[in-house]
This record gives sequence, structure tokens and C-alpha cells, in this order.
Amino acid sequence: MADVVVVDYGMGNLRSVEQALRKVAPTAEIVVSDDARVVADARRVVFPGQGAMPDCMRELDARGLRDAVISAAAAKPFLGICIGLQLLFEHSEEGNTVGLGILPGKVKRFAPQDMHDADGNKLKVPHMGWNQVYQARAHPLWAGIEDGSRFYFVHSYYVDPVDSGLVAAYSEYPSRFTCAVARDNIFAVQFHPEKSQHDGLKLLSNFVHWNGRS
Repeated sequence: MADVVVVDYGMGNLRSVEQALRKVAPTAEIVVSDDARVVADARRVVFPGQGAMPDCMRELDARGLRDAVISAAAAKPFLGICIGLQLLFEHSEEGNTVGLGILPGKVKRFAPQDMHDADGNKLKVPHMGWNQVYQARAHPLWAGIEDGSRFYFVHSYYVDPVDSGLVAAYSEYPSRFTCAVARDNIFAVQFHPEKSQHDGLKLLSNFVHWNGRS
């Protein structure tokens, strides 16, 4: 039984996530696996991902990992990262894709007509780079991280939860959008903690020690 299993469904650079976890938890057993049984047996699960939502869902199903991920999200400390956040929701505008439906809400694309800053300058999509994250409520994974700290983002889509109580943090590009959600044993973020230096490592450290209760 591994302490932390990083779910490998063939989408994204999982080694950077693995290396960051090893840095914050050098004595823990960290495993990257595409085996549903290994995911099922893990004490904690990290669900990362990069790329297009339709490809991610297809690969998740092709590798027989859908049920293991759904079960993990229902029962143990669970951290979603980037696409691993978006996949938890019901539907995405990207490819008109049905998600896992673990959390109620949709995944939307940044609207082109809204992509201008206060001075009228055009903003690029994907949203790429460092941006401030504002904590919507207290949570164990925010421990030791100042409100408004900067994290690294790379995305063209964002989640729009039905239940505002799910929102754990928001960012602005240029309008406010949800960048972290939390419910029970689930915490998921749009940004990349493994690429976010000190504060990202602190969040991962908090996760490794988290008991799954808010």
C-alpha cells in the first residue's frame, strides 16, 4: 500500500509531480501507476493531467482507471491538479465532453470577448504564467500559505461549480474564476503546485499530511 499514488493515464509530465512529492515527503512511498489496483490500495491519490479533456477521458477509460479514480475521490485524501480538477466535473465545453460527474458543474472556455485587461490590452488564451490565488475559505491545504500568493497556471478552460460552497479559491483573468475546489476528502486546483516553487511545495506537503477532513 503506497502512501501516495500519482494516477498515470498517459496525459502530462507526471515526473515533475512525483519529484515534487518526493521533495516534500522523502520518507513516504510515492508511486506513479496506471494500475487500477494500485490506485485502489493507495492511502492518498494525486490526479494530475495536461492536454485536451476529450483525450484525457478517452485515455482514462482505455486504461480502466475511471472506477478507481471515482472510488478514490469518494474515500481517501484526493488531490486533483489542472485537468485533474476539470475531469471531476460533469461536462466540459472542450470537445463537448462528459466528465466524471463527481462534482456538480461545468468546465468553460475563457470567452474571447472578455479577454482584455483594464487598459484594453488583449489577454492571451491559454492563460499561462504566475497569478495570484485568493483563498475563499480556510482549509488544511492552505496552512502556511498566505492569501494572494502566486501560483503557476497553464489553461484555456476553468471550472464553474453549481455549488458555490465548493469554491476554495479564485483567481482573476481578467474576471474572477474558480481555481480551487474542496469537498470532504477532495481538494483540486487549476494551477500547478509542482511548478509553483515554495508555496506549491507547501501545498503538496500539506496534502501528504492531510487526513482528508476539512
